[in-house]
Amino acid sequence: MALTRRRFLQSLSRTALVLPLADVLLLSVPPWKREAVVSAQQSAAAERAYDAAPKPAPPGPPSPIAGTPLGVSFFDEAERAGLNTKTIYGGEKKDKYLLETTGCGVAFYDYDNDGWLDIFLVNGWRLEGFPNGDAPTCHLFKNNRDGTFLDVTHKAGLARSGWGQGCCVGDYDNDGHDDLFVAYYGQNSLFHNNGDGTFHDVTEQAGLKQSETRWNTGCAFVDYDRDGHLDLFVANYVDLDLKTAPPSGSLACAYKGILVACGPPGLPSGKNLLYHNNGNGKFTDVSEKAGMWNTIGTYGLSVAVADFDNDGWPDIYVANDSTAATLYHNQKDGTFKDIGIESGVAFSPDGKPQAGMGVTVGDYNRDGNLDIIKTNFAGDTDSLYTNLGDGTFEDDTYLSGLGIHTRYLGWGVGFFDMDNDGWLDVLMSNGHVYPEVNSSKTEAPYAEQKYLYRNLHNGRFEDVTTLAGPGITAAVPGRGCAFGDYDNNGVIDIVVNCMNTFPQLLRCESQWNRNWIKVKTIGVKSNRTGIGARIRVIAKMSANSAQPLIQIDEVRSGGSYFSQNDLRIHFGLNEAKTVDLLEIKWPSGQLDTFKDLAVNRLYIATEGSADLKAKILDKIAKRTSIPNHSGL
Repeated sequence: MALTRRRFLQSLSRTALVLPLADVLLLSVPPWKREAVVSAQQSAAAERAYDAAPKPAPPGPPSPIAGTPLGVSFFDEAERAGLNTKTIYGGEKKDKYLLETTGCGVAFYDYDNDGWLDIFLVNGWRLEGFPNGDAPTCHLFKNNRDGTFLDVTHKAGLARSGWGQGCCVGDYDNDGHDDLFVAYYGQNSLFHNNGDGTFHDVTEQAGLKQSETRWNTGCAFVDYDRDGHLDLFVANYVDLDLKTAPPSGSLACAYKGILVACGPPGLPSGKNLLYHNNGNGKFTDVSEKAGMWNTIGTYGLSVAVADFDNDGWPDIYVANDSTAATLYHNQKDGTFKDIGIESGVAFSPDGKPQAGMGVTVGDYNRDGNLDIIKTNFAGDTDSLYTNLGDGTFEDDTYLSGLGIHTRYLGWGVGFFDMDNDGWLDVLMSNGHVYPEVNSSKTEAPYAEQKYLYRNLHNGRFEDVTTLAGPGITAAVPGRGCAFGDYDNNGVIDIVVNCMNTFPQLLRCESQWNRNWIKVKTIGVKSNRTGIGARIRVIAKMSANSAQPLIQIDEVRSGGSYFSQNDLRIHFGLNEAKTVDLLEIKWPSGQLDTFKDLAVNRLYIATEGSADLKAKILDKIAKRTSIPNHSGL
């Protein structure tokens, strides 16, 4: 029998020979004791460096769109749109501690249910603090429906300060208003949506107050036991105490000869958290009992929730920094098992740990299985794991054409259909982790352009970064990014949270007049937001088409890097004039089907109801503040 990469990694999951000797020895140590052992083993911090070689994709099947124009451009409209607040995070030229490097997430979030996406920007802090009244806060910007936004942070009750990290959205109490969770270094916040444009902090009364300082990072609402109430998963990075943590310049912490902030190698790791929703407005910490701490990989950053093995139960994937990624497989009994190694999504193609940052999920090859992309550190490729449909994945990073870059450091990432052709494209938000690299003449800069890849419909991607407009090629210190149609014109836009500067609002201008639909889910027996619902769309290009467009996606909380995408699920339909079948499999097991639907509509689906509400989205009728750059 041939020894494929997948069989090799499966064997490693049993022998652990892929790991350094110290990590192999750790496998015999109970999980709750590993942190102390690691701390004792590491007398000095390790340098974080990667040396993967970029490679073009090998010859493959011909692409049906090879040579066609891109037809889309992205323009940064943040200033014109009124996104006029900087994200403050750590030092601008030098960072003393690792805490100053991670940055913040962002949400495209219709908090007031008016059908227009608003924007929530997580904000950070600085070591030296701020004078009274000058501390930065998170910001909520209300969509004015004319291409501009209004800062309503204080009115909404969301002006909290601190070392903000990730955010995620879900209706935890099933009252019809999506709530907001923000992860922090220190103490998280659960903001209850009052339904009148305001929020109040219910962290303590919900049972989410933490008894110790934690470095909480990525988050996601997930109904892991399918009881109709949204539970909450929170990744944790490093067990960091600023009073004892090694500062920059100590322990010879260096990156390519430059003294930088120490970690995460050499620092004790945090423990991921799972909170069970009791159904009465309160949560219970079930992390240890549910198996969250029984993992090889640690240093958790971003989180993606999806049903990867099509068994109807949500699994959890965590991008870990400098160690194996984690795939928590749902055991359907309230517990999870880490199958990252044996499933093939834990390491690089050659079996090495990577510094994972962001993660996205989507069916890029339209085979009915949800695939994974993970962004990684500079000097390494990003990772594409193709779902084989049997609980395992194949690393197709190089085969797909995503292995051509290793220079930049990736954070936020998303599968999205930028041109509505029915095939998922990919964007990655980049920026170096150390501001000190700007002093180097050989290393990539701190502010970096994005990567944009077009799906070639044949399992391959084409780098179209330089063809997609100044919003993509502008160099920024990017971190979290979110995807959604903020101007309701049927094409997907992107919002990016950046380090110590203003955010980006990348409006997509398309020359294609292709069709699309959006689906908003309202659970009844399932959670009210419909998180975990799987949606399948079938549409024929024409009456004579032999191969219809078949697409799937799921409603999910969290993802990208510390961020939240639009909860309305978007499907590009190319030239299809009708949706032949819309199928929704709810977390409760309810299956709803609808046939012969008009295109270019938002469909509001209520679980178990035959009444599928169709809505033609209100668009910006006249742009007075945002010009049309393409002249269309």
